[in-house]
Amino acid sequence: MSSFSLKIRFDHDCCPNFPVANRFGFVLTHVQIVTVDGISYEYLGTGSNTLPRLPNLRPAKPLTVSYDSQYSNFTFAAGPAEVTASFLSSVLPTDICRTSIPLSYLTTSVRSTDGANHNVQFYSDVNAAWAASENNVTIQWDLYEGSNVINGSGNATGAPSSIYSWFFYLAKSYEFAEEMDKPLWGNFTYTSSPMSANNFSFQSGFSGDIRYQYVMQHSLEDIVDADYRPSATREPIFAYAHDFGTVSSASVRYTIGSVQQPVIRYLSSQGVVPLQPWWSECYGDIHQMINFHYNDFNQTQILASQFESQLKADVDTYYSANMAMVYSNSTPSTPPPYANSTQGFNSTDQYGNQYIFDPSTGYGFLNPQNFSGIAIPDVEEAQAYYSIVALSTRQIMAAYTLAVPPSSNSGCNTNTSINATEPLMFQKEISSNGNMNTVDVIYPAMPFFLYANPNLLRYVLEPLYQNQEGGFYPNEYSMHDLGSHFPNATGHVAGDDEYMPVEESGNMILMSYAYYYFTGDASYLRAHYPKLQQFATYLIEFSLTPGVQLSTDDFAGRLVNQTNLAIKGIVGISAMAQIAIINNDTENAANFSSTAQSYYTQWEEYAIDPSGTHTLLGYQWRSSYSLLYNTYPSLLLNLSIVPQSLFDMQSNWYPHVSQIFGVPLDSRHSYTKSDESLWTAATCSPETRRLFVNGLGYWLNETSTDRAFTDLFETIDEGSYPRSPDPIYFIARPVAGGHFSLLALERSQRLG
Repeated sequence: MSSFSLKIRFDHDCCPNFPVANRFGFVLTHVQIVTVDGISYEYLGTGSNTLPRLPNLRPAKPLTVSYDSQYSNFTFAAGPAEVTASFLSSVLPTDICRTSIPLSYLTTSVRSTDGANHNVQFYSDVNAAWAASENNVTIQWDLYEGSNVINGSGNATGAPSSIYSWFFYLAKSYEFAEEMDKPLWGNFTYTSSPMSANNFSFQSGFSGDIRYQYVMQHSLEDIVDADYRPSATREPIFAYAHDFGTVSSASVRYTIGSVQQPVIRYLSSQGVVPLQPWWSECYGDIHQMINFHYNDFNQTQILASQFESQLKADVDTYYSANMAMVYSNSTPSTPPPYANSTQGFNSTDQYGNQYIFDPSTGYGFLNPQNFSGIAIPDVEEAQAYYSIVALSTRQIMAAYTLAVPPSSNSGCNTNTSINATEPLMFQKEISSNGNMNTVDVIYPAMPFFLYANPNLLRYVLEPLYQNQEGGFYPNEYSMHDLGSHFPNATGHVAGDDEYMPVEESGNMILMSYAYYYFTGDASYLRAHYPKLQQFATYLIEFSLTPGVQLSTDDFAGRLVNQTNLAIKGIVGISAMAQIAIINNDTENAANFSSTAQSYYTQWEEYAIDPSGTHTLLGYQWRSSYSLLYNTYPSLLLNLSIVPQSLFDMQSNWYPHVSQIFGVPLDSRHSYTKSDESLWTAATCSPETRRLFVNGLGYWLNETSTDRAFTDLFETIDEGSYPRSPDPIYFIARPVAGGHFSLLALERSQRLG
């Protein structure tokens, strides 16, 4: 099963399960122990491996796992009690201040399962390895009560409302640098408070000593170790303990995160300047931000619940109006054995539709009349789709940082177009290469922004426009990204970024028009009209026959005249006609419109197989095919450049090349992309859409991948990572925003 996020905000990459080894083999740990009537049960981490075998230390028994768009929840049996670890990384797209906070919550609670009261203590620690990717560099640390540092030993803890924070950090930091997706500047913070505990204690020091002491004494000694050292030298850890005495239930709250200040290095009209995090505009200094976040838990829960409830309601609304004919095995009989079976079977669903399945092949479930693929029979599509978007939500927002624009940092800024009251938003292309604000990574994520808050799309496009309109990019087409590696948004003044001119120029036009279409903000298109005209001029010259260019699927290699790339440019020109109308430029509007229509007519001649059954991967390449996901914006933005006949043809074709986990990206490979699959699904009939959605939902449960939600996986065998020849790990990337294609389309249809 694909892993899902526990905490998403404290690192430049996603948070994996614990423990995790870095490239030097040293383990990142986060240990949680609950003690019930003198017996300690470890329910998170493997800290017990550092201890001798102790009769009063046992592993807790895992019971359940659940998630939604906001939480990951785990329950465990701990003797006569049940423990719940609940990770909350709230996604609140319309609350920019709370969204900018780089911290997550962990709430651990215990309740009696036998009706009796029990003596209960909690223990928690994190180790110093979280602050560095190498284990031989010195880490320093401090403990704060509020904003006051308390180092030394024998410290007395304060009131129940006092907030304590461990800060640990590199003794020698490197501002705006990272290694292995870890920032090499700033602080890693771990926070808690006494709350309603009878006794609260803390301690830092050698992991073996502190964990042994807690298991034997059920408390810590309020000592801050003064011996700064690397994480591999007598492994330093930072711990809290809460003693609740005899109770039937108890709960502890922690917050955790990696905080950088300044947060982005940015090329502007002032030169290269540091940008402060947006939360500093909202809350003040780091201590004020941590305190606000810790005490804001109840309100954050309410807001998170509202988003989650609305998400479920919107999924229900979409499916109530867009039902598919259901192939189902939801009757009380035994469900199909699927791929772990040794025998195939023929069956009939509750509507009398027959289907066949052979677990020895990768074909999946087939219609016995024409052997085309059908959706997984016993998966409810609406539930499958909810599971996909719920799992995607936190992953999407984990890739973004909100920063104060340079005009708020200096009085010498001469760019009057910068709005100092709004943040700039920066994206990291997580796991694939670390680029900043990669245009073709923002583009597939666009449906989430259009669904959740279109202003976010404007915030993330703004730095790209500032750079190109400020004269820092020399090419006539759109730049590929804002910088080679996060967090350095220093552009490409030599114009030597990755060469994807049709891809990125089409993306910029379509995203800009999409923002307008969902908000009605015509001033945005007027402000950027000259640059959009420049991109459109390039598309007119090169989109019909792009030649040898990369598309967003650059991992698949270059290809001459890619059908799907060409249609993106053509749809982009069509959108440009609408942009010209909004700018009262009727002459150019007519030119863009006629050009788009002429190109589309020619494109059909080049792109459709002579059999008339499907489009080709590349012009006139018989026997090839691909997902034609770039027709989705024509539907989404009501452009009408792509006729319904083409959508119908493709929808009828995909089931003939489907596999157990979906439809391959193209005929060169057996792998697919989840975001592009769901863009494609949104253009299909309900029955074919269900094939895509259920295939992805089924993959989530059956895949052999063991890291955070990947958008690139095999549609056959175990749904593993592709190999080329080594595994390609696309992990926790924000392109998961493309999974919201159906909800964005439903929102668009409501706009008319």
